[in-house]
Amino acid sequence: MAEPPRPARNASSSVRRALALLEAVRVAGADGGGLALTRLAQLVGCDKSTVLRLAAPLLEADLLTRDRETGLFRLGPAALSLGQAYLDQLDLRSAAAQRLRALMRATGHTCHLVVLEGREVVYVDKVENEATVRMGSRIGARMPAYRTAVGKAILAFSGADVVEEVIAGGMPAVTPKTITDPGVFRAELARVRERGYAIDDRENEPEVRCVSAPIFRHDGAVAAAVSVSALASRLPAARVRDLGPAVAQAARDITVSLGGR
Repeated sequence: MAEPPRPARNASSSVRRALALLEAVRVAGADGGGLALTRLAQLVGCDKSTVLRLAAPLLEADLLTRDRETGLFRLGPAALSLGQAYLDQLDLRSAAAQRLRALMRATGHTCHLVVLEGREVVYVDKVENEATVRMGSRIGARMPAYRTAVGKAILAFSGADVVEEVIAGGMPAVTPKTITDPGVFRAELARVRERGYAIDDRENEPEVRCVSAPIFRHDGAVAAAVSVSALASRLPAARVRDLGPAVAQAARDITVSLGGR
């Protein structure tokens, strides 16, 4: 007698656990490391044999890799291909590419294109001046929105519910300059709306300054932000004020290319 088919629920459960496995490895890989089998099993709530079973097709598809010497799991090259395919289909990224390069040439500093996802910003494009010190940011990286210029540029033109969600998530200091008081943060967003651009004055990294301005969709909703970043030694406070209008203009140009005004 043929074996009865397994319920579809079991298959979907396995898919969910495999996705959880990928997510655990992604988070662990943010610092360049990997995950040992025992730790991975703890994070996804499975025994080690189940993790190995779930990982097998992911390894075959190159979504995961496993170091033969250390046994550590890391994301594989196919994960990068998927991420790149996602980025390539974004009209935003295509619309901003030329302006991002032009802004880098005009300022001589690293330029970013960033979107908001939950309480974090995600870097979707980056153009850097290879003749200067490179920024540690990378495409696909995430950062808490409250302590970045790009996050403040987007939040300043987002709904109050979005802002309050970010504040409710906590605003711990990572440098002596990080804004941690909700009232001060809301006042900072008001200043961003008034001048049209946001400033990160060593709030996210102790030696980095950043200037950012919002990009809007055709319906007027804020879609993303563009920024210029550099070491504080190369971008003094006076220069930040000079760059603000140029960054805001680049953001307006991208907005127009997206059908906005």
